[in-house]
Amino acid sequence: MKHVVGLDIGSHSIKAVVAEVKKGNKLSLIQTIKMPSAGLRRGVIDDLPEATRAVNQVFSEIKKISKNAVRNIFLSASSPDFKVQGSRGIVAVARADSEIHQDDIDRAVEASQALKLPLNRMIVHLVVKEFIVDDMVDVRDPLGMIGNRLEVNSLVIDALTPHVKNLSKCVESAGGEISGIFFSPLAASRAVLSKNQKELGVALLDIGFGKTSLSIYEENKLLHAAVFPVGSGNVTNDLAIGLKTAINAAESIKLSLGTALAKEAPTREQVELVKFDPAAKGTVSRRYLAEIIEVRLAEILEFVNNELKHIGKSSRLPAGVVLVGGGSKLPGMVDLAKQELRMSAQIGIPNFSDFEMAGMDAIVSYEDPDLATALGLIVSGMEQSGQPSGSKSGSGLFRRLFGLFAP
Repeated sequence: MKHVVGLDIGSHSIKAVVAEVKKGNKLSLIQTIKMPSAGLRRGVIDDLPEATRAVNQVFSEIKKISKNAVRNIFLSASSPDFKVQGSRGIVAVARADSEIHQDDIDRAVEASQALKLPLNRMIVHLVVKEFIVDDMVDVRDPLGMIGNRLEVNSLVIDALTPHVKNLSKCVESAGGEISGIFFSPLAASRAVLSKNQKELGVALLDIGFGKTSLSIYEENKLLHAAVFPVGSGNVTNDLAIGLKTAINAAESIKLSLGTALAKEAPTREQVELVKFDPAAKGTVSRRYLAEIIEVRLAEILEFVNNELKHIGKSSRLPAGVVLVGGGSKLPGMVDLAKQELRMSAQIGIPNFSDFEMAGMDAIVSYEDPDLATALGLIVSGMEQSGQPSGSKSGSGLFRRLFGLFAP
């Protein structure tokens, strides 16, 4: 019996999903685990012993299911230092009959990732956007075609090497073995976006506690991705300052009474702060709470809109924006996203077609947008390791490169 784990280590909480690999490489979800995180800020480890202790607690729960499960972990990584840039590789077709073989494709893709990066940066992903055979553009699979020159347009995702390696060291120090590392926005996209959404044009927005991640797709290709150094934790900080309460009290107020749209909050309803913080005094209106929350969330959405403008897609994605992450669950967040981004918006619900599920009750327990990345890690990891759980994606070369990119 083989188990795999999708491990999403956030600044506020650690999410893990354990699945069993059954006959025919079908995945069966076993359990989800969510526990407090420590030692991270904005996706970056700043206290390795603290982070390791937090991960070790999660592993203790996983080992109750299977001691071997922690030996097959697919790990997420993202922080504001991640960069996405376009790259092109060009090769001559090797054979005299001009037929393109797999080794030609491999050489073209390898050429596209031959970038001059600073010594402290490493490639995490290479995403192939399109192949060009002579002057024929937008070729998805050139294998067997005839041509003299093969080109590939790719997106290279790179990050600071110490940040990625510290994350790996944290997991390994806790007793885990990493089978692969994925850029969080790509993993989350795999879990919640449909092929039709990616074809039409869609943005996935993952609002975490310490950071917010964005990935944009069109014509079933990744167009762009970015990570912003703000998240729902900044909302908590703003509330703590504005209400003069402790951080824990501000977080509790946000989760129990917060809303993202100030106009939807009642003006006459008053909140007694002492109920949340014994040291606090006075009352505030629900409308005032919502105003503090909306200002910060609107700032996050402004970052997103600027990124969309940069690639010419502001208000121009037919499938709109899909929201995941803990911050997406705040009441009114969907309506605020519609208002600020001028597009349709919805909460991202994981797609369970890649998994065996024991009835609707089991599905409901995993329909948390906060689990999108962890679920996507399992599916992406199985696909890229050459063990597809459902529909196969990615060339054999990409799967081999993936092993090289993981530290």
